[in-house]
Amino acid sequence: MNIDELSRAAAPLLSGPRLALMLFGALLVACMLPAWACRRRDARTLGGVNVWVKPLKFMAALALYAFTTAVLMLAAGDSGALDAIAALLIVTATFEVGYITLQASRAEASHYNSSDALHMALTAIMALGAVGLTASQLWLAIVIMDVRPDWQSSAALAAVVTGLVLTFVLATVSGFMLGGRRPPAGAGMAVTGWHRRGDLRPAHFLGVHAQQCIPALGLLAGAVSSRAPVALLAALTGVYLLAFAVAVRIEWRGGLSADMA
Repeated sequence: MNIDELSRAAAPLLSGPRLALMLFGALLVACMLPAWACRRRDARTLGGVNVWVKPLKFMAALALYAFTTAVLMLAAGDSGALDAIAALLIVTATFEVGYITLQASRAEASHYNSSDALHMALTAIMALGAVGLTASQLWLAIVIMDVRPDWQSSAALAAVVTGLVLTFVLATVSGFMLGGRRPPAGAGMAVTGWHRRGDLRPAHFLGVHAQQCIPALGLLAGAVSSRAPVALLAALTGVYLLAFAVAVRIEWRGGLSADMA
């Protein structure tokens, strides 16, 4: 692919709501640089973890979320709803990252903070913001189904719609479950920080990243099976849902056992 072909392929991402999301994602990536510098210089911890680890994770995750949404919007054509979807994502993500970063700078918890009425209210607003973030994906799925009534006939398109819907359902369900069960304190596993018992974050990860994983499975199904790619996609999606259910069951039961110990 030469430069002209590459520029033509990228052109749809460089205008309108898709460009706004790409720029927002790039801004989050840029914000990771000072946050990383703070992590190197600031030795304060919260729950046994450096205070800047959480902002870095959220910046990275939401940058990926914005980039992916921009790409998946290509399936929706020029629908007028895309501007509102992009605005919903950007506003809610900005609040989430902004508040989490502010609390990190003060070495105070952002989630599970019931120290006073103000922080309890802000925690509730964050929960609403998180629902708004995932609702943007459901909204996009509805728009795609409206403008592409043949979406079920293509494994790639069916995977996009399925991934968006599952992002809303799984991330919202696991998010509310997390709201009622605080992860264990301490550093946890390398890179992720997850714990092997009583931690619902692995399940939440699968919920949030259905946005990328299910479309990837759709591409795999199309590459592997030329006769029945949609059926293969359905089977692979079933395996993904089973993995989510297993993660919830193991970590939930582990948390209950730890509470009773």
